[in-house]
Amino acid sequence: MTAISPLEFVNKKGIFGDHHKKKESNLIQITELKDLNIIHVFQYKKSKMPLNNIKFDNLEMPSENSKVTSNKFTRILCIGPKTWLIVSNKNVSESLKSFFKEEDFAVTDISHSRAVVQVKGFQIKDVLKKGCPINLNDFNKNSCAGTVFHGISIVVDFIDDNPDTFNLMTLRSFGESFYHHITDATLEFGFIVK
Repeated sequence: MTAISPLEFVNKKGIFGDHHKKKESNLIQITELKDLNIIHVFQYKKSKMPLNNIKFDNLEMPSENSKVTSNKFTRILCIGPKTWLIVSNKNVSESLKSFFKEEDFAVTDISHSRAVVQVKGFQIKDVLKKGCPINLNDFNKNSCAGTVFHGISIVVDFIDDNPDTFNLMTLRSFGESFYHHITDATLEFGFIVK
């Protein structure tokens, strides 16, 4: 069985919006990220395992809300107290289930229930400000937050700051609506879909 990506029918490649007489490198880039492993990990209240003993893929589990640790393949987002999203382009699902003991953690693979869009460009914060209530001026590289964009719940993961690069995750069922909102908000700057 072949998996159909959440944005299979709306993610059309090309250059759109106000792109006349602009270099392609100055346009905002929008890319659907496919084949990611997204694992939700929650540490039970009754768990006695100290957080400083927890390392996965040579990464510490961030204990501060909205912080991210990362390497080339894996990002660990702290999305709440003792709650993380582990996002990787490696197949980590089975190794996570054996790494995080069942009596201490709930580990759930949510990979197929999310649509993930990467947006990149020097004006992307201005685009996100159009529909997102969080203060993006205080957002730094390796930060994350749960918020909304035009009423759709998303997780914002700040990947890089040269140029600004964000991974935006939403429920798969809202993927197409979210994609339409983000591309509509980007029209005035011009964008390229890869």
